[in-house]
Amino acid sequence: MKVPMLLLFLYMFVCSLDVLSSAFQLAGGKVAGDIFKDNAILSNPVAGLVVGILVTVLVQSSSTSTSIIVSMVSSGLFSVEAAIPIIMGSNIGTSVTNTIVALMQAGDRNEFKRAFAGATVHDCFNWLSVLVLLPLEVASGLLYHLTVIVVETFQIRSGEDAPELLKIITEPFTKLIIQLDKSVITGIATGDESLRNKSLVKVWCRTSVSVSSLNVTVSTPLNCTSSELCWTEGDTTWTTVNQTLDTHTDKCNHLFVNSGMPDLVVGLILLAASLVVLCTCLLLLVKLLNSVLKGQVAKVIQKVINTDFPYPFGWLTGYLAMVVGAGMTFIVQSSSVFTSAITPLIGIGVISIERAYPLTLGSNIGTTTTAILAALASPGDKLAAAFQIALCHFFFNIFGILLWYPIPCTRLPIRMAKTLGERTAKYRWFAVLYLIICFLLLPSLVFGLSMAGWQVMVGVGAPFAGILVFIGFINCLQTRSPDHLPKKLQSWDFLPGWMHSLKPMDTFITNATLCCTDHCSFSKESDTQDLCAFPEKSPQGKDKLAYENPAIAYLDESPTATPVLTLRGLERQKSTQL
Repeated sequence: MKVPMLLLFLYMFVCSLDVLSSAFQLAGGKVAGDIFKDNAILSNPVAGLVVGILVTVLVQSSSTSTSIIVSMVSSGLFSVEAAIPIIMGSNIGTSVTNTIVALMQAGDRNEFKRAFAGATVHDCFNWLSVLVLLPLEVASGLLYHLTVIVVETFQIRSGEDAPELLKIITEPFTKLIIQLDKSVITGIATGDESLRNKSLVKVWCRTSVSVSSLNVTVSTPLNCTSSELCWTEGDTTWTTVNQTLDTHTDKCNHLFVNSGMPDLVVGLILLAASLVVLCTCLLLLVKLLNSVLKGQVAKVIQKVINTDFPYPFGWLTGYLAMVVGAGMTFIVQSSSVFTSAITPLIGIGVISIERAYPLTLGSNIGTTTTAILAALASPGDKLAAAFQIALCHFFFNIFGILLWYPIPCTRLPIRMAKTLGERTAKYRWFAVLYLIICFLLLPSLVFGLSMAGWQVMVGVGAPFAGILVFIGFINCLQTRSPDHLPKKLQSWDFLPGWMHSLKPMDTFITNATLCCTDHCSFSKESDTQDLCAFPEKSPQGKDKLAYENPAIAYLDESPTATPVLTLRGLERQKSTQL
């Protein structure tokens, strides 16, 4: 009974991801089209990178943003060189989905730590790859020249579109909820103002095209369609033109076909509903997986998935995981779906972060092969540009893997993701802050600076980058050889607490949350005021703080007027590194 229920929840989980993508497109699709429309802005590589991130976050689909890019390059609105940074940005933006999915496991600290680390390893890989490959591309045009050679070398011909294997399973259900006309977003991006007021919600699913002849007047015989179809009556010159008429025949059958609501309202309704279904399915999936994968079964599965090949072939295990990740992503045709599906498994400990990393890298490759096959279905005049853009996406991920996987000491994304997981397990609100900063505030700030000109961006960015490098260097020396540093720099204790620790902010958020939860009301009575100012004094406040941070113990026997906190088993706490 548990296995059918597991498959049902997994199906609903995947369908909710599809509806979630549609909701984001309804809410922000036209905005995304407007952003892509300004090709003067996109000629700036940094601005192009940020636009790729923001648009992919808005529409929750790298496939949609990539298809817009291909359409604009094919129509000549901007060059392949200008599109490469946008492709890099879409690679970053697509990793936000599984990071959101990881938030659903925040109830258990250990599961949340593993799930968030498994989700953010994708983010870390993409950000590190961009930091290296974007400057290299701007300086040398590596990806552009390499893809030009590949396109010119191979005899590329149009073929069939990529198989939509997952859509065959999910579309019968999702089509009953919503259907979108994605050509509206592409049309706005390519400058078709006639689509500005057209709704993204598809109303007519089948349209017949008829061609009829129509006599019209022209100014001179030179404007006639042909000499045979040109005649003069008095002072008027006539010609015959063909008129194409679209006749709607079959109306779509989904929930919002006759709603008449604006796209934004429909998008917000679907966004709320899909998030509820997504969270519910994920929680039930985790509970079912915990009940199914327990005891000896869990140990066997963990051993099979996380064990390397015998010596000397152990190094091949990660590359086999990449092949599996690429194959599964090709089947489901979405890296977001695949990485979001393995996130709960990472959370409950079935898949280790070391094994999830190559699976994620393979997923990046799998989603680019789908784009390549889709590009091969383009018309002959658009094939070269479409195929070249798809190849840029492919080689970007290949070079990223070569940078951050083959040598174990270069697998920085794993260490970065583990650090983020530990931090979010300690301060759960940090996960939301991470999402807002990395996918909204930081890209928006960089976009604004890049629009102000390269002088402003260098003037602001260079000192900031220098400070980050200095902090990293000092942190490294503090850990490895503090004796080589001046006494004052051997720790960050000389700085204010909020500059080298998240504890002050955590205290503020905890107190605010406890006051809201306990419905503290500030009155003239001193006891009530004391409880609101120090919610830890109440038994409920103590219980909640002890649950939130088991390392904290209260000294009730202390005679001091304010609560005293000690760390169990620790007599001295080292300063927190920046």
